[in-house]
Amino acid sequence: MNKTFTFKKMHHTKYISFFVFKVLNLSFCLVTYGKTKPDTYQPILTDGSNNLAVLKNTGSDIKNGDKPNVLFIAIDDLNDWVGCMGGNPQVKTPNLDKFNAEGGMVMYKAVAPATVCGPSRSALLTGVHAHKTGVYGNRNNLKYSPKAKDLVTLPEYFSQNGYTSLTMGKIFHKHRYKDKDDDHGQWAFDEYYKTLGGLGPLSNELPVNGLPNLEDESPSSYHYRAFDWGPTSENDETQMKDYRTAKWAADQFQNRDFEKPFFMALGISKPHLTWYVPQKYFDMYPLDEIELPETIPDDLGDILDKNGKQAYKPQDTWRRVEKYGRHKEAVRAYLATITFVDDCIGVLLDGLKNSKYANNTIVVLWGDHGWHLGEKMRYGKTELWQESSRVPMMVKVPGVTPNNKKCYGVVNLIDMYPTLLELCELPANPKNDGHSFAELLRNPDMDWNFPTLTTMGFGNHRIFDGRYSYINHKSKEVEQLYDHQKDSMEWTNLINDPEYEDVKKRLKKLLPESNEPESIRNNELPALH
Repeated sequence: MNKTFTFKKMHHTKYISFFVFKVLNLSFCLVTYGKTKPDTYQPILTDGSNNLAVLKNTGSDIKNGDKPNVLFIAIDDLNDWVGCMGGNPQVKTPNLDKFNAEGGMVMYKAVAPATVCGPSRSALLTGVHAHKTGVYGNRNNLKYSPKAKDLVTLPEYFSQNGYTSLTMGKIFHKHRYKDKDDDHGQWAFDEYYKTLGGLGPLSNELPVNGLPNLEDESPSSYHYRAFDWGPTSENDETQMKDYRTAKWAADQFQNRDFEKPFFMALGISKPHLTWYVPQKYFDMYPLDEIELPETIPDDLGDILDKNGKQAYKPQDTWRRVEKYGRHKEAVRAYLATITFVDDCIGVLLDGLKNSKYANNTIVVLWGDHGWHLGEKMRYGKTELWQESSRVPMMVKVPGVTPNNKKCYGVVNLIDMYPTLLELCELPANPKNDGHSFAELLRNPDMDWNFPTLTTMGFGNHRIFDGRYSYINHKSKEVEQLYDHQKDSMEWTNLINDPEYEDVKKRLKKLLPESNEPESIRNNELPALH
């Protein structure tokens, strides 16, 4: 039987109350408050134990059991190198594979709304694409975008509709300011718990991998220092930050009685650079057995600008790895880090499976964008090719999604917002850009090929319909077209092939008609105090 309810909007109040409560034998200081403005930063207290929380009163009477819970798992910089996704046959991900075997359906053709952390997360958490908000980069905080600051984010929407929202780890992209506290998105949750510390690298000499920079590399580049890997100071995964985050969540499932349904957002920071993980994970991948991703020479040669000149050149990081012959070591480090992440996911999912919430919790696991490991002569994210745009996504709806299943419908991370609202029988948010794919979860073999959008910076977009990928890079004045049925690695640019002219025209019509100017960057903000 369908259940319905009404939500009464709270009036803004001005109160602050402090108290201490005890969970899992740890005492936490908390603060409850009433909001006065949507973009006001709320006070946070810490008890000195490197853990902190924020609470707000949602005023709902809904009791746990009336609605399904949601476990919302973000993994930073993970591409399709997951066993059940088939992106790399060498990878060892037994826990993610087990999740698939037990109903965590693989959304095989999932893509990101943007190919950088900040704009991808801002888009999926607000439900609105970057070209409408101006949040194009990691230095654009949605809270200072005129077109985004008043949007109700996904955890806020659940909180407003009767859920307890809580989080640990990276969900929103972090923003740092000289004159105020870091913004981790703590304002969006009823309960915010600060991420616990972890282990650093074994060596104090950087880079740990001993890979020299090139003379012409820019020291301001993130990869100049961050593209590094090696073992941690101790060979113990239980002391790692992500493991401790997963363990915290598992303890919540095992030891907490939620009075209302929960929306729990967990952020796993690896395999984001740097790739420092315990030695045991490197040992799982003998260097002489590493196989590199398949590439072709001069892969960039057929991507030309309007003047017929090659539009892209090999990336500096790739050139560094190429010069010193370190491709196998880089791939090994990424694989090792993924297997560490898989162990963390195992702790998290086992904690849920063995709890009273197992059969009433929807699990959505996703990566915020893809990652190149030598393809297109680059390492990392950004750009709009398949390796950057495609993401891992797995969804488990107890009693609905089948075991050991891959779904080939085209979905975007931005579609998660309306999908979760429908699955939890919450009112639709009319400002959402995405399509709910709840129907696809119930019938995963149906045709589902809505063309979908990925953005990288102002005016640069990719349209993907499940077969064709059309890329329009405005700033470079470059177009690309790939037929994934014949060329899944995007080696052959078909943009000037007359046989594909109609395909190009059809997809080009789907580009955004307008692009919001970039919103203010963090370093351009006036003093906040």
